Amino acid sequence: MHRLPSVAARLAFLSAVTLLAAPTPGLAEVSELRMTPVVRAVEAAAPSVVNIQGQKTVPAAGATAGNNASREVSGMGTGVVIDPRGYILTNHHVVAGVRQINVTFADRRHYIAKVVAHDARTDLAVIKVNAGQDLPTIDFGTSSDLMTGESVIAIGNAYGYEHTVTRGIISQLHRDVQVSDTQSYDDLIQTDASINPGNSGGPLLSIEGKMIGVNVAVRAGAQGIGFAIPVDAALGITAQLLSIERMENTWHGMETAAYSTDGDGLVVRRVANGGPAAACGLRPGDVVRSINHSKTSRPLDVELALLGAGLGKSIPVEVIRDDEPVEINLSLAARGRRVQVASTAPTDSADRHDERAWDLLGMDLETVPRGEFEKFSTRYRGGMRVVDVRETGPAEKQGIRAGDILVGMHEWETASEQDLRYITTRANLASRGPVKFYILRDGETLFGHIACGESARRR
Repeated sequence: MHRLPSVAARLAFLSAVTLLAAPTPGLAEVSELRMTPVVRAVEAAAPSVVNIQGQKTVPAAGATAGNNASREVSGMGTGVVIDPRGYILTNHHVVAGVRQINVTFADRRHYIAKVVAHDARTDLAVIKVNAGQDLPTIDFGTSSDLMTGESVIAIGNAYGYEHTVTRGIISQLHRDVQVSDTQSYDDLIQTDASINPGNSGGPLLSIEGKMIGVNVAVRAGAQGIGFAIPVDAALGITAQLLSIERMENTWHGMETAAYSTDGDGLVVRRVANGGPAAACGLRPGDVVRSINHSKTSRPLDVELALLGAGLGKSIPVEVIRDDEPVEINLSLAARGRRVQVASTAPTDSADRHDERAWDLLGMDLETVPRGEFEKFSTRYRGGMRVVDVRETGPAEKQGIRAGDILVGMHEWETASEQDLRYITTRANLASRGPVKFYILRDGETLFGHIACGESARRR
């Protein structure tokens, strides 16, 4: 027979158990071995990923033209926050026809969203929630340098299981996919990371945790085959959907392009005559580093930075021109309204552009009038006539002569002075190496490679 322990003994035993159960300092810390790149990528991206739920009415099975029977279904999908004010990118088919779009974040916060823009052809849409505070945003990567076989991660509302994480590799690039009689996609990323119903609109992440695609499609009847819209294409469409012209009936009057793949600013490609950008002194070739104190690395950043800015307000723009920082103040105008160019705008831009073309390319050029150029019956939209060629310069070494019409260099067209100014003011043109050029001569298109440099000056 065993004697029951005394009350004091039992209390001592319970105290010991409590001490053993209490967390030991350092014991709860996660091992560095467990903090894999996948874990870090998911931790960084998950707060900006949302689950989308909603009800929609669809035709019932067997419905005909004379029988309008319908049924209620629960829709589900995923989205990513692209702006702290609550703008969320998703697929159009996720929110099309949904009466109330319910959005849930990883921390269980819940909001009701509304559609602000969509494009059924590319199956993209932007919805917005009013959270009353800044929301975490996704970190964008680029789809321009993706490699077959590299690791990727998908986050989404798979089959309604919120914030499901799957991983895999890029199986192939540039896939064209027909998913129905009315919907097809071009140039998709193929992945074996599990993409299930409910993943649509969610992010495909690189191993660095940056969004490189928008998950969009599942191949029916197949296993381990999913597809995503490349992020560069998706954000290009999003920039159009959220343009201030479309959203607020205002305009800025400039066309921009990414300056480099590392997000180091935007190059101004064109400036519209009579537009706000021209009025404040922006020029083709300027590298825009920030607008309204927001960093700019892709055209979407321009639209987001100017969205809500309003008419007539002075908006700070930081640019790099000829390797020097320049501060400019931009004021938006009503869409299509021409603006008088400010008296402070530079008056020597044409001379400087001519000088750089002479220095870098070794030739003087003038724009061929549109009416005259159309007579050439060429696929090019315009060109610049060579007026003079510098002796022993890059152009002369390639056999270019007066009278030739320059229609393109590398991936750029040369249809106007603005095009040429954009090319010659690129900071890295002289160090790029030989650049392919195209000229028209006697009705034929000729090409070669010109080594740009500043080895000589006009005398």
